[in-house]
Amino acid sequence: MACSACTERLRTSIPKDSHAAFVRAVTFGAGAAVAGLALYATVSIVTGLMIGYVSLAVGWMVGKAMMKGSGGIGGRRYQVVALILTYAAVSVAAIPIGIAEYIKEKKPQTQSSPQLSAPAPNTNAGTGDQPQASETQAQNPTEHRSRGFVYALGYLAMMSLASPFLELGSDPFHGLIGLVILLVGVRIAWRMTQGRPPLVVDGPF
Repeated sequence: MACSACTERLRTSIPKDSHAAFVRAVTFGAGAAVAGLALYATVSIVTGLMIGYVSLAVGWMVGKAMMKGSGGIGGRRYQVVALILTYAAVSVAAIPIGIAEYIKEKKPQTQSSPQLSAPAPNTNAGTGDQPQASETQAQNPTEHRSRGFVYALGYLAMMSLASPFLELGSDPFHGLIGLVILLVGVRIAWRMTQGRPPLVVDGPF
């Protein structure tokens, strides 16, 4: 039993979805995704192992942060964002992990490699004839560097986002296990951001 005043007061107390709530949820979720990326990469670099169970923690962190930012409001668009952020955090963690492995492999090679010999003299010096390609590069060095940097970033982003599936080719068994655990982590974020079930108020009677 509910009177009209109580019914109206209950309906107005329910938090409403809004653009501001969604923006706060995305902002909080993005921060949690960055923290989860750092956690995943740090654990892998320190231990030297790809511990896929960290994906579960990343999914929980993203879902919890988004619900905190929205004030408990969820829904389909929140779930989609949580899915994307969780997958991106885990997959992009392959970049710092790969950089750390590259540095570790390069240090022994640098220490054991002999001293580089002096470069060969330039046979074109004093002749006044320079290759046309060199002139073009000298005219626009900044443009060439910026293009190469943008291309490298795009390539790294694409490869990192595909890394959970690329691992299936190198190590199918562990790659499949890691992918399954990642999907479970994504599902955790998906379920946490579905929000509360809609409240149905019957009354007044």
